[in-house]
Amino acid sequence: MRTKALTAMLGLLAAVFAGPGTTAAAQESGTADAPAATVVPIQVTGPAARFNLVVMGDGYTAAELPKFHEQVGKHLNILWSIEPFKSYRNYVNVYAVEITSPESGVDCDPGLTSPKVDTPLQMGFWGGCNPGSVQRLLTVSSAAATQYADLVPGTTSANRQILAIGNSNTYGGAGGTYATASGGNALSALITPHELGHSLGGLQDEYDYYARGARGAPYEGLEPASIHHTLLTEQQMRDQQQKWFRWLGEPSESGGTIGRYEGGMYAGSRVWRPSAHSMMKALGYYFDQVSRERMTQRISARASLFQSSTPVGQVAADQVVWLQTLHPVDHELDVTWTLDGTALPTANRRAVDLSTLELAPGLHTLTASVVDNTTFIRDPAVRPTAARSWTVNTTLSAKPSTEPVRFTGSTSTDHPVSADEVVYAETTQSDTAQPGIVWLLDGVELAGAGNDRDLDLESLKLTGRHTLTAQVGAETLTWQVDGVEPVVQSTMSKPLLTVQKATGPEYIYNDAFTMGLAATDDSPGYVVPEFRVDGDGWYNYYGWPTDASALFRFTAEGTEIDQLVYGKLGVPRVVPWDDVPPGYGRHQVEYRAIDASGNIGTPRRFAVTLLRPAPKCTTTVTGVRNEPLYVRSGVTCLAGATISGPVLVGAGASVIATDSRVVGQVRADQAADLQLLRSTIGGPVSIDGVTRSVVVVGTTVQGLVSVTRSSTTEAAVLAGNAVTGPLSCSGNTPAPVDLQAQNQVSGPRSGQCVGL
Repeated sequence: MRTKALTAMLGLLAAVFAGPGTTAAAQESGTADAPAATVVPIQVTGPAARFNLVVMGDGYTAAELPKFHEQVGKHLNILWSIEPFKSYRNYVNVYAVEITSPESGVDCDPGLTSPKVDTPLQMGFWGGCNPGSVQRLLTVSSAAATQYADLVPGTTSANRQILAIGNSNTYGGAGGTYATASGGNALSALITPHELGHSLGGLQDEYDYYARGARGAPYEGLEPASIHHTLLTEQQMRDQQQKWFRWLGEPSESGGTIGRYEGGMYAGSRVWRPSAHSMMKALGYYFDQVSRERMTQRISARASLFQSSTPVGQVAADQVVWLQTLHPVDHELDVTWTLDGTALPTANRRAVDLSTLELAPGLHTLTASVVDNTTFIRDPAVRPTAARSWTVNTTLSAKPSTEPVRFTGSTSTDHPVSADEVVYAETTQSDTAQPGIVWLLDGVELAGAGNDRDLDLESLKLTGRHTLTAQVGAETLTWQVDGVEPVVQSTMSKPLLTVQKATGPEYIYNDAFTMGLAATDDSPGYVVPEFRVDGDGWYNYYGWPTDASALFRFTAEGTEIDQLVYGKLGVPRVVPWDDVPPGYGRHQVEYRAIDASGNIGTPRRFAVTLLRPAPKCTTTVTGVRNEPLYVRSGVTCLAGATISGPVLVGAGASVIATDSRVVGQVRADQAADLQLLRSTIGGPVSIDGVTRSVVVVGTTVQGLVSVTRSSTTEAAVLAGNAVTGPLSCSGNTPAPVDLQAQNQVSGPRSGQCVGL
């Protein structure tokens, strides 16, 4: 009998942390009605007053808990690869709640007739097995999720986000107050940042549909309150300085240019969004700048820029006034000090020694201002800022401290830091001195001035492995610096032709093709592979939507899965009604990886040309044929065949030869199609007056190749062939092309084929 609700009081799980970034053992709690739960700190960057991500699993038996942690690691590493989470990772605490399930799996997976299972969070597809719901809606018991999340000390509904991961490989999830995702599906980890866009950023869906498969009705409301939807034109946004006017015309972080794209908020028309596709439109892309700005603002608002300081009030004229700030991963916060309104030359230091100032007797006002000058924010109204003031009383004297100097917090030393990270450390403070931190790289002291609480490694241009240490008093902190780029290898399905060039390989296909990306690194943790096509937005490589282990499949029009479109080569198609050109032709594909330390690998690239597919076969010839082949009608395909004699193709007929061998000549007169693909021809090839397609790719020809008077739908293709004899072309419309894969020709080239 499965537990319908957690009615027993779950014992408080206490975890005592020595400081930010430390790990403490968690106690277990549970009753006969509530399975035992263990809170595991994954990343503790500060007090619970910050933003806390609480990840819990459902349907994982005791033996499957390692799988739960592996899936959590993948979710998190993908999250940390996406801005602004990548740069503001230090603002977030992450806890995993291990819950041992009596049974494995979740309810109604994948169908309504699938069994229900006994799990603590009661997760289930179809909105919890509701026939009136949709299959992909994966819901959780809010009461159970809340009670388990309450085990994380100091967290409340106001300062945390619950993410429940179900033990399933089926695509599904849900957003809102509680985010859910299936743990093993290819797209599971991409649901998390999208749902955080809703719950943390207050962002809206940019879908132009509500029910999949049907374009939404036109928008009929007033100007949306949503920051990333509008009725205004670009010029109106500029003139009125409204919505995303500050970002217009810039390359979008999610691909394309920031402008005005129709559709969003479930409406198919009459409302516009900033980018063609982004995290809130299509899983796999980044947030664009408009959404990223909001997310940066909201993450920053979860914690005070001032983490600590000299108590506000009166301070002595010989006192050291100090403060501690938050620490983004990619930059320092800017601190300025003013005395009676006049700026002091403090060079971004976190303390001011008032004894070094010539203060007139009486009272003075000292103010410290902290500003996050991140380039992610352009609206001054939402830029994170904070200020504190003290009254300096020249009649007071500072009291020395006898407390030993020690570190009180730092970037975690449990894992390597990236070579472009800003590493930080904080120390005890006193009224008479702010202890100076000495930074050493591989034992050599680093010269520095100004803020010694942050060390920007990017300026050092490090590669390889290094050891970074920070010293204060008798204490030392040590980090391993990971300057080794992750490695990603591509695996392509068999092309018609591969050409190796200095800029990378180039492939020619005439049908769907697949690409696999395998990313590795010398440090532990999930490595995130990405790719982009023709300079569009970087797109997470997740395998294939229906199978994380399958290769990504490219086609000219894309593949429709559950009313969404994947793998459209060229201009992406997100939904079936997107009116975009097919992906035939030449494209550039770049791919890279981001490792667990945050290093972004140097992109590799390849070029791919997709030809229109050959016509469908009406007759297929395989094996050995010991006689000539005369084709007078239909489409005859030679597939791994050997023809011991000539091949003659008559008017209106077609021959498609793939991986085949012809002992004699090949002649096509007024044929519809002649395609010789990865084949060997033992005599001359004569092509005259072909009316639909001529494609000769990766083929060896013993003799002349002549292409004349063809009037084809697209240019005749002669690419990457080895011709023992002349190559002659004349009177063809359009003129033949070689797709930047030049032919090897031993004889003269003439006519339209001179440059081929």
